[in-house]
Amino acid sequence: MTETTVGIGPGAQTLPGDPGSTDMVLNIGPQHPSTHGVLRLKLVLDGERITSAEPVIGYMHRGAEKLFEARDYRQIIMLANRHDWLSAFANELGVVLAVERMLGMEVPGRAVWLRTLLAELNRVLNHLMFLGSYPLELGGITPIFHSFNGREELQHVLEEASGGRMHYMFNRVGGLKEDLPAGWLGRVRRAVGVVRGQLPVFEDLVLGNEIFRGRTAGVGVLSREHVHAYGVSGPIARASGVDFDLRRDEPYLAYGELQDVLKVAVREEGDCLARFECLLEQTANALDLADACLDRLAELPAGPVNLRLPKVLKAPEGETYAWTENPLGLNGYYLVSRGEKTPWRLKLRSASFNNIQALTELLPGTLVADMVAILGSMFFVVGDIDK
Repeated sequence: MTETTVGIGPGAQTLPGDPGSTDMVLNIGPQHPSTHGVLRLKLVLDGERITSAEPVIGYMHRGAEKLFEARDYRQIIMLANRHDWLSAFANELGVVLAVERMLGMEVPGRAVWLRTLLAELNRVLNHLMFLGSYPLELGGITPIFHSFNGREELQHVLEEASGGRMHYMFNRVGGLKEDLPAGWLGRVRRAVGVVRGQLPVFEDLVLGNEIFRGRTAGVGVLSREHVHAYGVSGPIARASGVDFDLRRDEPYLAYGELQDVLKVAVREEGDCLARFECLLEQTANALDLADACLDRLAELPAGPVNLRLPKVLKAPEGETYAWTENPLGLNGYYLVSRGEKTPWRLKLRSASFNNIQALTELLPGTLVADMVAILGSMFFVVGDIDK
């Protein structure tokens, strides 16, 4: 008796998981709508289930840290505000705080409160993007129209003050570029009110949607141990029960005087739904902080918003570290000076770089269909990974 087998290939596999089966390697990206930029995910699949995941980064690498060494302390602000293009003001802020600390410089009080206000407005701008784009990735198109309406309101007032729509270049070593236009604070208060009025849309339309909850509840659970192991921070860490916010625990700018307004959103579940809830709650609190800053600025007398600097600015020899609670998490700036007009070394610790590494723990064991839900809930910007 002669037995002939034809069509040997993937169709002739044994049961999934058996030694004789063949795993499929699937590339998500580097160009993919869910990756928010050129990020590649190398997934190994056993049927529809992911067995391993490797984030492949570096497609956007611009060498910003090396370029810091060839630019003076005024010029590096332009490089720093671009890695997370949704948080440009916050990125500038960390650099100038590090340089001011190295110089032992104390900026005017009016500039401190204005920086705090602008940082919180920038936080809302960042969060609105993700509050709209995340439901879009799961099939809900309506929320992104509401989020962009709110973003336009805030971008109008930020552009009016700084002259820039995305890359503001408004921070300076010693304060801010210039004072604000007449009547600007009133226009900001109106814009904050408009955005606050739109937040119930996300409560009802998104969190109240049973399909959204079904796609996110219990999916992509990140444990507290993995948060600490990977250095995850920001809303993602707080959604896993890690109750840490630099604005409260190591206050900078004017946050020490805003402790009665600042509320830190924390959840214990650590899933996609908890991360979205933390982001939404943090957005509402950022609007409250903005209102509190506006109240304080209305009480402050007119005064300077910057310090007069020498034509050539040199930091003394030494090193310092400054960190800020950026919209996506902790950003750190390690500055080393040799007494020159350029940094000898400026190491940037960006939030997205650490946050995205946790995908190696989150994705294995999940279905391919849940990969987009998990990826979108990590709230990252690829430029913030590659720098």
